[in-house]
Amino acid sequence: MTSMKKRIAATLTATILATALTVPAAAEAPAIRVSSYKGSTLEVGDRSGLIIGPSVTDYSVTSSAPDTVAVEQVLTFWVAVAKAEGSAEITASNSAGESGAVMLTVGPAIPATPEVPASGNSVSLTDNLEIRQEMIHLINQTRKANGVSELPVNEALMNAAQVCSDRRYTWHHTPEESKAAADAGYPYGFGDNLTVFTGTADAAQRAVDNWINSPGHFQTMIDPRCDCIGVGVTQYDGITYCYMFVGIPNSVNFYA
Repeated sequence: MTSMKKRIAATLTATILATALTVPAAAEAPAIRVSSYKGSTLEVGDRSGLIIGPSVTDYSVTSSAPDTVAVEQVLTFWVAVAKAEGSAEITASNSAGESGAVMLTVGPAIPATPEVPASGNSVSLTDNLEIRQEMIHLINQTRKANGVSELPVNEALMNAAQVCSDRRYTWHHTPEESKAAADAGYPYGFGDNLTVFTGTADAAQRAVDNWINSPGHFQTMIDPRCDCIGVGVTQYDGITYCYMFVGIPNSVNFYA
């Protein structure tokens, strides 16, 4: 009886091992995340900021086909420049040998039709791009330092935040902000910060410092419920207007 039990146990063990060996290993996420503000499909002539995470400043970025998509460093940020139709793989790597990549496809340039939103303000995802990228970098540094995840960029919230900053609000206009997010295509509720100050130098750092030094704004900036971010910056007549929108999934925007 004992030998029978041993044979059964041995058979079960062999079966379990064989089953375990046939389970495919889970695909590992790349150590470095790379994406493009304007998505993976660009038009000839487009310039699109590259979103590289985690947020550090020592990345090396290359293109597999520079004549199709070139990469340029602007301050501490990288921009993809669509030069000709085709595809190119953009790779970001760090000093530890880790890397990540995104494939960008370039189609023919389409003549732009000027569009003016209902607000009467024109808006561009690339307005003040370097300042906005720096602001996102600093916000994500602050979140990481406070134990919450960094936020990926959401194009709809980028546009909504820029619409609101272009309106040069000096205090919150909740209905208008909510409608801007809905009009831009963001379907959920969100948190937002606003700051206005005199001067245009060091704008990103000054904006984030203002929010860090204001308890309510700071809590919005490090809210763990948020899963994406968009920012807007407008500089007019020596004054800087900055907005931050952080998306809260499955919450309600009554204007959407």
